[in-house]
Amino acid sequence: MLRVDADTVSRTRLAPSPASESLAWLRLAAASGRHPVFGDPGPLARASLGHPDVALLADLLPRNGDTYAPDLLTPQPGTDAPRRDLLDEQVARIEATTQEDLETQVLTYTRTHWSRPLRATTRRIAESGRMQRRLANGLARFWREALAEGWPELRSIIDQDIAQRATTIATHGVGRALGALHPDIEWAGDAVTLASSWDGDIDVTGRDLVLAPSVLGRRDVVIQVDTPGQFVLYYPAQRVGAGRDRGTGSIAQVVGHVRAALLADLGTARSTSELAARIGHSPSTVSHHLTALHRARLVTKVRAGRYVMYQRTAQATRLLEEARDHR
Repeated sequence: MLRVDADTVSRTRLAPSPASESLAWLRLAAASGRHPVFGDPGPLARASLGHPDVALLADLLPRNGDTYAPDLLTPQPGTDAPRRDLLDEQVARIEATTQEDLETQVLTYTRTHWSRPLRATTRRIAESGRMQRRLANGLARFWREALAEGWPELRSIIDQDIAQRATTIATHGVGRALGALHPDIEWAGDAVTLASSWDGDIDVTGRDLVLAPSVLGRRDVVIQVDTPGQFVLYYPAQRVGAGRDRGTGSIAQVVGHVRAALLADLGTARSTSELAARIGHSPSTVSHHLTALHRARLVTKVRAGRYVMYQRTAQATRLLEEARDHR
């Protein structure tokens, strides 16, 4: 049971959490799992795990039936940041985590909640004072390489959910909205009660209550109260996959629309500048995506005089053919 007061209720707000969605996608990629609607995280997500900071981030995610993940990895979404800055703000908050909070969550709480021990190398990084910066970099890198292009679709689902919840709040009040979030949640007037195996009371009076719809995460309710002053309640967004053909196999769902367009155009070797002109993006944008595709072994690159020429690999060709077969 989460004890609240009138101040907490008055400061209830709805917000997306790009960090939470990123970690859900990263967890799937690390476990070679599939999302029931969005499918395989894809070769770009898996290739990103080759970076040591992304791998460090993945090492702090639960596995083998455990559920606890340090709250510092998914900072409470801010209030006034423009949409494009939501992830940047959360990354900055990870980097600003105090050493005391980090050691409490990473060293103490994982020992309490995990069935596996923390790896010795991860422990040493946590104790060194360098973990905050590396985790922040790992999240930013994974977002850029594996999820940024797919964010508009996810954000659209989240925005629709938020709009509907906001209408409920405006029409019937916060209590009705809280009670309608999920069957496991009940609103008792001065407390939020959750149907779970955990039994106890947590006093969250005086904190903002942030309701964060989840698209890629678990389909149950997750609460986040370990970071001082923060209170986030994650719940499954409505209409995930509504109107979406789950059998399309579209390569754009796996690598993103810009990268899919690049692969489709790379049956013939082409330079960055030629690709930029053909698909209508700046050379720097095309270069960024080509770097990610090359890291995922979806394109090759060879130098020809003054130019670097890119061409898709056999693996990328298979992805394109599978996408066409499922149309």
